[in-house]
Amino acid sequence: MIDHLDHLVLTTFHEEACVDFYTRVLGMSLESFVGGTPPVTRKAFKFGQQKINLHVRGKEFEPKAHTPVPGALDLCFIASMPLDEVIERLKLHNWPIVEGPVMRTGATQKIRSVYVRDPDLNLIEISELAG
Repeated sequence: MIDHLDHLVLTTFHEEACVDFYTRVLGMSLESFVGGTPPVTRKAFKFGQQKINLHVRGKEFEPKAHTPVPGALDLCFIASMPLDEVIERLKLHNWPIVEGPVMRTGATQKIRSVYVRDPDLNLIEISELAG
C-alpha cells in the first residue's frame, strides 16, 4: 500500500539555528510554501525527492502530531557523496560527530554511518551504502 516517504515534519525550538544546520551544514535547500489550516506561509527543507516541513514549537500548524516535541527524531539520510567527504564537510563547519564512522543495517543493505545532533538535539545519521 505504501510506496515511499514524501515528507516528514520537524518541530524546532530554534528556527534560525535549525535552518542554518539543514541548509548550510547538510546542504538542503530552503523552500517557502503556503499550507496548513488556516493556510499560512511555511518553510521546508528539500533534498532529493523528499522534504522536511518545519514547525516552530508553540506555533505549529494544523493538523499536527498529537505531541510535537523538538529533539524526539532519529533520522537516517543516505548521502549524495562518499561518507569521507561528509565527514570533511562536518569538520569544515565545526559540527561534532557523536559517533562513527560505524557499520549499520539500512533499509536495503548495509550502510556506513556517522551520527550528529541538530540544534534541537535530534539524532541525525548520515550514511553511505556499503558494498
